[in-house]
Amino acid sequence: MSTDVSRMYINGEWALAEGGATFDVINPADQSVVARVANGATPEILRAVEAAQAAFKEWSGLAPKERGRFLLAIQELMEERRDELARLITLENGKPFEEAKKEVQFSLGYFGWFAEEGRRMTGEWIPSPQPGKRYWVFHQPVGPVAAVTPWNFPATMVTRKIAPALAAGCTVVLKPASATPLTALAIARIAQDAGLPPGVLNVLTTNRSRLVGNELLTHPLIRKIGFTGSTEVGKWIMEMASKQIKRLSFELGGNAPFIVFEDADLPRAVEGAVAIKYLRVGGQSCICANRIYVQRGVADQFIPAFIDAVKRLRVAPGFEPDAQIGPLINEETRAKVHGLVEDAVKRGARLVVGGHYLTEGVYAKGFFYAPTVLLDVTDDMPIAQEEIFGPAAPILVFDTEEEVLRRANATRFGLAAYFYSRDMARVVRVSEGLEYGLVGANDAAGYTHEIPFGGFKESGLGREGGHEGIEEYTEVKSVVVSLPS
Repeated sequence: MSTDVSRMYINGEWALAEGGATFDVINPADQSVVARVANGATPEILRAVEAAQAAFKEWSGLAPKERGRFLLAIQELMEERRDELARLITLENGKPFEEAKKEVQFSLGYFGWFAEEGRRMTGEWIPSPQPGKRYWVFHQPVGPVAAVTPWNFPATMVTRKIAPALAAGCTVVLKPASATPLTALAIARIAQDAGLPPGVLNVLTTNRSRLVGNELLTHPLIRKIGFTGSTEVGKWIMEMASKQIKRLSFELGGNAPFIVFEDADLPRAVEGAVAIKYLRVGGQSCICANRIYVQRGVADQFIPAFIDAVKRLRVAPGFEPDAQIGPLINEETRAKVHGLVEDAVKRGARLVVGGHYLTEGVYAKGFFYAPTVLLDVTDDMPIAQEEIFGPAAPILVFDTEEEVLRRANATRFGLAAYFYSRDMARVVRVSEGLEYGLVGANDAAGYTHEIPFGGFKESGLGREGGHEGIEEYTEVKSVVVSLPS
């Protein structure tokens, strides 16, 4: 490890924390120290917010096309440096290198999408009900915003927030997850190299979460908060933001059902279930399948095929060429997954694959967990009620469409859901009946830049992506003009 400290990015400069405070970034594959990073506190928070405020007038005054030029330049540089960014993701996050490269490729697309969306933010001319008056309605940027991002997608979660904010004319103070700050800092470097003016994007690195809440998220100059993380933290942020009536957009926890109907294309359903359960950061994603419901008539076909596919999955450190699942992010996460598995077994579930730590050989120093399958799971078990956030798949059996819709919707979450059926009438009914912000019908690939993404119920507020994503960073202004007589 180098003795150099990775500096935070404030007002176009690379800064140390006051007093030289740092924290370590740990590789979850072997618990080695990847880097030491500046550990910001109140002085850095205030500087970052003030920089964002100072830059706002000029940045918001640029024509959308001009702001878009900066975003497109960032996109181009991210693509040029894709492998460099992916390497950082694998080092600090643990996901397989090939998966990390796909993440970078997807994440940079938000800059391209919102560079164009900024030019499509049109207003309205409302026909006047009164002679001599005219009515205009248009969008304006909300102001400096705070973005708080998680560790599971260190590139995508950053770009999905800062791209629409910048395109709308807002300036940003970004607080990346303390487990994965290096990717965010690398994106800031790219933004600087692309010519983004000082203060428009500021990256505050710190592991002092409570301080960030008390100082950054409650600062009167911060007009909006964008947050991705747990529902519990989201509620805490919402409570604090309510004191100043700040704008909020949240992507929070999930409990995604994956439903296999009797008329499903079973090989496709098996492939989709494995992909969305295990192959997105080893199950550490809010949209990963959390409960797999299989209709009774095909359970004897689907379950053995699914188990066989899971047994073939390759768990390995992320830089091994055949790695499909890397380590979990830390011991706390691994222990939670294992605790849910053990609890399910005690309550009557049957463990058929995995269910244990991986600790030998290349796994010895990392946070690895075996891909796991549980049968005879019931809806009242914690593993079917809580977000697992790891490579464990509980399988439940159902009889009717009405029954599975009721069971799938019986959760406080509503982020993502998936189902497989070749009956087009059922595709329509189930798509409409699932109480989730994202529904995959015969598809487990997730979302894309062009559509809005967000949750129902306690899974979030607002939307990211699509044309809705940029509107989250604007205020709507109505203007009434009385014409001179």
